[in-house]
Amino acid sequence: MSAELISILVLVVVFVIATTRSINMGALAFAAAFAVGELVADLDTDTIFAGFPGSLFVVLVGVTYLFAIARANGTTDWLVHASVRLVRGRVALIPWVMFVLTGALTAIGAVSPAAVAIVAPIALSFAAQYGISPLLMGAMVVHGAQGGGFSPISIYGSIVNGIVEKEKLPGNEIALFLASLFVNLAIAAVVFVLFGGLKLGRAGGVDDSGGASAAAGEGDAPSGGGVSVRTEEALRLTPARIATLAGLVVLVVAVLGFDLDAGLTAITLAVALAACWPDDSRKAVGEIAWTTVLVICGVLTYVGVLQEMGTITWAGEGVGDIGVPLLAAVLLCYIGALISAFASSVGIMGALIPLAVPFLAQGEIGAVGMVAALAVSATVVDVSPFSTNGALVLASAQDVDRERFFRQLMMYGGVVVAVVPAVVWLVLVVPDWG
Repeated sequence: MSAELISILVLVVVFVIATTRSINMGALAFAAAFAVGELVADLDTDTIFAGFPGSLFVVLVGVTYLFAIARANGTTDWLVHASVRLVRGRVALIPWVMFVLTGALTAIGAVSPAAVAIVAPIALSFAAQYGISPLLMGAMVVHGAQGGGFSPISIYGSIVNGIVEKEKLPGNEIALFLASLFVNLAIAAVVFVLFGGLKLGRAGGVDDSGGASAAAGEGDAPSGGGVSVRTEEALRLTPARIATLAGLVVLVVAVLGFDLDAGLTAITLAVALAACWPDDSRKAVGEIAWTTVLVICGVLTYVGVLQEMGTITWAGEGVGDIGVPLLAAVLLCYIGALISAFASSVGIMGALIPLAVPFLAQGEIGAVGMVAALAVSATVVDVSPFSTNGALVLASAQDVDRERFFRQLMMYGGVVVAVVPAVVWLVLVVPDWG
């Protein structure tokens, strides 16, 4: 049995044990990375640790620390009320506001995880307070980010279009952008319907002054999507809240305008706020999503071992050598989706598009549709809790059973992996075949 196949089987075992024995998957993955790296791939410790996602670790810690402080001093409550007033109390519109917001950020140049890091904590805070499904809200944020992610001036769009140009393939920047936008928009609409969005539309909202509608009586808890009365205290801007809001603006400007690291910026702002208002911030460190951090960092360290061993390249090349272009195309889409659910979307696109060049050169499959299908397949799955975006959603969720929410995200990501590559292949690739 080859080392590459052994490494894949070990990953399957990790998933099975974590699911059936309730052991933290990250801890299992660290052990698997050590065992496979040392015993199967003959990697030294430094090489194994090279796969540890240090930047993602800092992003998860920094963002959840900053927003833990924001929750403690009431800033997230204030932001939720401001959002309600913005849409004049129509709670059902808020998920779509988050979709558009993250889409706009990525379309103008924000890296997808940076946009999600900014929006997800606010969106999930709103979901917790108004009884919106956290899975619905998290999916809207991530799919919004991916919907705008391939505009001609976006990071993803620039990378893919650059690869296409380098490989001397026919390209269409607008087609790539629209393909991603419409696919993610369609998925968002389905998720909105399936996870209670229409019920929010039928339920009572809040008026733009913060009072409750007839569907939720004064002093009553939300029911069926209705919203309880908000006090003047929640709407009052204290010095701590003003400073936190200013910090969030600084975070956006620093990340989008100056390309600074989202995690390091967030943790710096959090420390500054903690120093000024220690009482509000005393318990914030304990609210960092440490369990989530362990899961994500452990799994991605193991994926790094797979990449170092050549397992990912081995799987991709095996599919590319099939010799049946249409079958190879759909398999590459599935490989891109599956691997991207655990690894870098950009890295997967950079590997898969060149692998598609040989059979694209045969002229039987259109390059524009194939590239779009690969790009969408490799990014639409970023709602997986093992991807950066999904991890941020998981870490930002409030008042939820985190283990249960993790499983929900994993199941939802699995459905996306199973369905979307086939759909985009059927819509974007098959019509250009022959």
